[in-house]
Amino acid sequence: MKIHVQLPLTDETVLLLKAGDEVLLSGRVLTGRDAAHRRLTAMLEAGEALPVSLAGETIYYVGPAPARPGQTVGPAGPTSSYRMDRFTPPLLKLGLKGMIGKGRLGPQSLQAMKEHPSVYFAAVGGSAVLISKSIRSSRVVAWPDLGAEAVHYFEIEDFPAVVAVDSRGINLYDEGPKLYRKTAL
Repeated sequence: MKIHVQLPLTDETVLLLKAGDEVLLSGRVLTGRDAAHRRLTAMLEAGEALPVSLAGETIYYVGPAPARPGQTVGPAGPTSSYRMDRFTPPLLKLGLKGMIGKGRLGPQSLQAMKEHPSVYFAAVGGSAVLISKSIRSSRVVAWPDLGAEAVHYFEIEDFPAVVAVDSRGINLYDEGPKLYRKTAL
């Protein structure tokens, strides 16, 4: 059974979600990839105000393709999350509650998630067209000069994902293979 999760995330929701939970995300999500993350952290280091509040937000690591006529966005599949690792801890400290991407997170992100309870959702790579059907609207909120890597607000409905790392630090990328080894023997 899939769990319906409303965004932005609350502390209570973050604490209830467990690694391995299959979820359908609905509500508002920020987008950002490497270039946007570099700018966000540079602004923080310079003591400047960010163009968006991160409190309670979830960021989807995506650079959507251009939309065809009649579409909200083009294919919008997840980017490899490890690429944002060096930028993640200061964003979590500001209240970011969730990230959506594909693949493993690095140790610095995992440690920061324990210090600032948050959740990492894994989306299925290679399903960019399917995922784009969950995106109801898109609006650029920062750095349109970055093109596909600009920061957007997406309104999503029933966006499919799996809790890959929960707020307690349980990591499906570590625990899943252990379970498989036990059942395979």
